Amino acid sequence: MDRPTPGEGNTKTSVQESAANAHSSGHASGNDSSRPLAAGVRAPDFSLHDTPDQIVSLSDFRGKRLILMFYPADWSPVCGDEVTLFNEVLPEFRKLNAELLGVSVDGVWCHIAFAKDRKLHFPLLADFEPKGAVAKAYGAYRPHDGTSERALFVIDEQRIIRWSYLSPIGVNPGADGVLTALEELESKKGAAA
Repeated sequence: MDRPTPGEGNTKTSVQESAANAHSSGHASGNDSSRPLAAGVRAPDFSLHDTPDQIVSLSDFRGKRLILMFYPADWSPVCGDEVTLFNEVLPEFRKLNAELLGVSVDGVWCHIAFAKDRKLHFPLLADFEPKGAVAKAYGAYRPHDGTSERALFVIDEQRIIRWSYLSPIGVNPGADGVLTALEELESKKGAAA
């Protein structure tokens, strides 16, 4: 799969600082082109609800690789296809020591209904309030629509983004790029051992 060159990112670690920097630099702001944080940038920390009484944080995944899948909205046709595909590939991700999190600006109750309907086996996080703060921090927010971009990030065990991809909003990016990035991390780990 052809991947665009990742956009420039910043090295802030908190969601608020990253979102402010993204806004002031023109990334994820009122212009039409979002730029996802680039490979080599430290992943901004976050804490988001996956249920009304449970919060998931980046720090919960210490020592694991993490895939962040930002998507525009529960119940849209392309998003439904994307999450279903990633759910099917989840065992392959886990064989490569990676966990998967879906992130959109939908609320937790919408996520719960959507996950149940799609029989998902990974958390969907509500970037609901402040709206899109985590998406903004990662350069994956569509301010003119009020939704997340369709963006993917592979984060390593040290919380460094190793691969990012911004897909056209109406195109399911598939999982090939994520699998390739994870396999490259695995081969580097094997070569270092």
